[in-house]
Amino acid sequence: MSDPTIESVRIACSDGVSLAADLHTPSGAVHARVLIAPAMGVKRRLYRSFALALAGAGIETLTLDYRGVGDSLQGSIRREPATLHDWAERDLSAALAFLRARGDAKVAWIGHSVGGQLMGLIDGARCPDAALFVASQSGYWKNWDGFARALIFGLWHLGIPAFTALTGRLPMNALGQGEDLPKHVAREWASWGRHPRYIMRYADARAGCAFKTYTGPLRSYAIADDRYAPPRSVRALVAFYEHARADVVVVQPSDVGSKSLGHFNFFRERYRHTLWKDTIAWLGTSLSVPALVEHGLARAS
Repeated sequence: MSDPTIESVRIACSDGVSLAADLHTPSGAVHARVLIAPAMGVKRRLYRSFALALAGAGIETLTLDYRGVGDSLQGSIRREPATLHDWAERDLSAALAFLRARGDAKVAWIGHSVGGQLMGLIDGARCPDAALFVASQSGYWKNWDGFARALIFGLWHLGIPAFTALTGRLPMNALGQGEDLPKHVAREWASWGRHPRYIMRYADARAGCAFKTYTGPLRSYAIADDRYAPPRSVRALVAFYEHARADVVVVQPSDVGSKSLGHFNFFRERYRHTLWKDTIAWLGTSLSVPALVEHGLARAS
């Protein structure tokens, strides 16, 4: 069997914005489709090896850069009008529709960090068939303890307002935290983080969104040594998906033969035969696709 293919595509959003995306297509039968919703300030290339592994199992997989990030940035980031809710209601909704239009196979959502949060803001009538989150959390500052709590409090109340006022963006790259963020994305993120309901501060007024209507299976991986998404914050986000058939799996680095795992390493090639295998098997079970279950279990041997 030949290797999966990667095709660069453009995703057309409802407001005319065009997003850079990559479609990873199996060489054989397509058993399912997956949308990977990236973390904050992370370009789609982080997920390439993971997406190819999914495609190798028969899962057509779409990755994208949000508006204002990476190859989807048009012009100066200081003049980028994007908001954080735009990433959900326009970008991810359009990407999900793109996958749905490609055929009858079931569609799953894999959300990394903010990518798991934003699924809750899509139109409730367009929910995926299954959802798997990695290090996705409620960012309310009291979900952290000790010095980390003070840092998150300072970020939401002081850091983001100051940086965006001074530079016209959130300079994530200079801080070693990924791609720079448009100012309105960062400011909305901070406003949610200051509120006990976090993203629900925005979602509560939108009764039809997926937080209220999604009833499918939801697995959420909490990484035990993740300073950006401690298990308490992961559980807090899952609780917002009121009717999901949810479980939270806490992964210790030692479970996968590592000393540390953190917020980003789930998507590293070294976890192909552990975390990625578990993901494929779970998708197969949740989407009722026996071929994926068999593929995932075969990875264990």
